[in-house]
Amino acid sequence: MKKISFFTSLFVISALCFSQEALKSVEEEYYDFLSLQGIVERPTLGYRTLSDSRWQFLPVEKITENEDGTFSKTVIPGNQTDKNFWKNNNLGTTHILWESESQGINWFSSGFYHGIKAKVFGPEWFNSYNTAAPYGQNDGALWQGVGYNSSLTGGIRVEAFGFEGTFKPVVTFSQNKEFELMPSAYDNKYAYIWGYGGNKGIDLPQRFGDKSYFQFDWGDSEVRYTYHNFTVGFGTQSPWLGPAWLNPMLGSNNAGTYPKLDFGFRKTDIIVPKLRWNLGKFETRIWIGQLTESDYFDNDGKLDKNLLNGFNFSYSPSFIKGLTAGITKVCLTRWGNNFWRYINPFYSSNDITGIGEDQKASVYVDWVFQEAGFEFFAEIGVDDYTPNGIKGILNYPYDTMIYTLGLKKVFNHKSSPIIASELIFEWNAIEKNIHRASGISYYSYYFHAQIGQGYTNRGQLLGCGLGSTNSQYVSYKMYFKNCSVSLFLHHYNVDNDYAYLLWNNKGLYSYKANLAFGISGEYFIKPNFYVAYKFVDDFILNPHYKNTLETSEKLNNLHIEISLKYLF
Repeated sequence: MKKISFFTSLFVISALCFSQEALKSVEEEYYDFLSLQGIVERPTLGYRTLSDSRWQFLPVEKITENEDGTFSKTVIPGNQTDKNFWKNNNLGTTHILWESESQGINWFSSGFYHGIKAKVFGPEWFNSYNTAAPYGQNDGALWQGVGYNSSLTGGIRVEAFGFEGTFKPVVTFSQNKEFELMPSAYDNKYAYIWGYGGNKGIDLPQRFGDKSYFQFDWGDSEVRYTYHNFTVGFGTQSPWLGPAWLNPMLGSNNAGTYPKLDFGFRKTDIIVPKLRWNLGKFETRIWIGQLTESDYFDNDGKLDKNLLNGFNFSYSPSFIKGLTAGITKVCLTRWGNNFWRYINPFYSSNDITGIGEDQKASVYVDWVFQEAGFEFFAEIGVDDYTPNGIKGILNYPYDTMIYTLGLKKVFNHKSSPIIASELIFEWNAIEKNIHRASGISYYSYYFHAQIGQGYTNRGQLLGCGLGSTNSQYVSYKMYFKNCSVSLFLHHYNVDNDYAYLLWNNKGLYSYKANLAFGISGEYFIKPNFYVAYKFVDDFILNPHYKNTLETSEKLNNLHIEISLKYLF
């Protein structure tokens, strides 16, 4: 591209071949749908934040029939293919403000972009209402209690010569209307319903006080420097870890953000020197962050901060197309407790008790078959590892095991108002193994006796927003020219671990169950302005864990969402 003036570029020059999107946004979900067909390249393998979520269009082959009956094959940019049926809508644009004529003449100088880019995010205004019970997840700092809930976000991202700066805070409001609570097991009356005693277990309030409240959160804000694919940054962007679509085990955007420092390699080709063999791609990240206790846990202000250290590594071999395998490891400890040693991803103290640590890990696979528009993913997690190392694993590998299974399938429609559709299914078993061998029944994956707040930040879970659940989710999403519509059914048991504790797995009717079904979608009013909606009927059976069918309660919660977003 030739050199252009700064002022002209403010208005007329844009980068159209890629897009950088927030986690679980309408735009990101659309690009992920296109990636199943090879139109867009997924930007990450197992660690994803807004800064890493850079979706790149790929060249696409187009077959056309000639007049003589023969066929011709041409290659066109992926953003121009007919399968990119929202190409006339503005899904967010990165503007080139200035670009050097030279983009590097050697390996050293080609390690960063020689120019200035900017992207404006939002504004995006989210609104929801719950009639009878809290409902909502993967919504960042917002807690969607009973009544009206809202969040407003927007910001800007600037890139220049390897430096990246993102400012995208969020302001939230929760009306926080009253609903029936269960007795608290902690000092604060709004805290969670069970724990390990002595204010140990989990910082997961049933309700955040008795008044309406506003919150400010830094959201997806950070500063970063990237050289080639090595990157280091400081900020508050929440990482989405692993392949799960709805309920990740160890990392999601369900909770408010926390300050963290991270470094590692973005998705990088593995090239054998001299031979020039491509062995595939890898991605790795190490991070340390500070977690904060909520105001509705205990009355001790001395232990309000915890350290979270994480390690993620993923590999996609070139000789098995579409396959990715990876591992995630996290460790919680008290803030300031020799935390530099936890940067070492191979550090382990699984044979020491009382050391003040909570370690968790998962392994996962994700396999995409682009020719069929199909994806399968699976993840297995463990907590604090199996005692006695390899011997313990061989004796009983299932002690703290949890798992996720899922799939996606794309359907293209030729003679229908529906241009394409997507089937999504995910099964999560994030609950205590009922055959657990190493200890008493007081156990849950996100709880901990030494790190009393558990795997939370400011009162919300960092992993699966449903907690220790058994969840089955299925949706069918239909794409039209300027809109999409999803029909979904979601059954899940909230905290089966508590039911096991109460009735030693003998009370069939002691479980709390949710059956939610609804419709969601978005409609582009203009190419750069859309409205998104969701209507859910959330039927709750036995909301207070009664043990007999005769005393079992029922509750019906209606959940409504409306959000507006303008894209620059």
